[in-house]
Amino acid sequence: MSSATAFEVHRGRGPFNAAFFSLLGPYIEWNVRHHKRRVFAGLPGTVVELGSGVGANLRYLQPGSTLVAIEPNHPMHHRLRTAAERRGVDLDLRDSIAEHTGLPDRSADTVISSLVLCTVTDPVAVLAEVRRILRPGGTFRFVEHVAAPPGTVTRSLQRALRRPWAWTFEGCSCERDLSTLLHTAGFARVDLEPYRLHSPFITFNTQIAGVAHR
Repeated sequence: MSSATAFEVHRGRGPFNAAFFSLLGPYIEWNVRHHKRRVFAGLPGTVVELGSGVGANLRYLQPGSTLVAIEPNHPMHHRLRTAAERRGVDLDLRDSIAEHTGLPDRSADTVISSLVLCTVTDPVAVLAEVRRILRPGGTFRFVEHVAAPPGTVTRSLQRALRRPWAWTFEGCSCERDLSTLLHTAGFARVDLEPYRLHSPFITFNTQIAGVAHR
């Protein structure tokens, strides 16, 4: 990432991450499916998604819906298009970043993200962008992994592994306090539930899911 205006695809990590999330997507989905079903229930006919990746969340849209996909990582695009076609979802793929979607003010009823805010360069700017593009009464629905409480074994592992983890997963941070950022981003209300997964990816196991209301 050269700045908050462009995304630079690493010629090795970009294809690796596309393949990784295609291969392990079903396992990740199995772990978080209950939380996604809750926060992604009843999505409208048009949804904006930050970091659509290879299309893990297409299953929560009805056939005939439109997904406005903000996905700057080109190696993900082919798999995303294929998944959207298979699910019967119309795909409006935008080669832009979450900090600068290029969408008009107050143009979206719903924005979603999953396992994305850990990776963006500037999460504060992303949340400001979400508020800008949401209509009054709109919702931002999210499932994200976050920093473990200080002093815990998980937090120690997150700190110890933060550099190789970030390098492998294109800037992904194990140590972001996204709960605080969401509560201070200016939304009218934030309903948020912390939970813990039990997977081999220990640094990834502390998560939050919820809905922020514009």
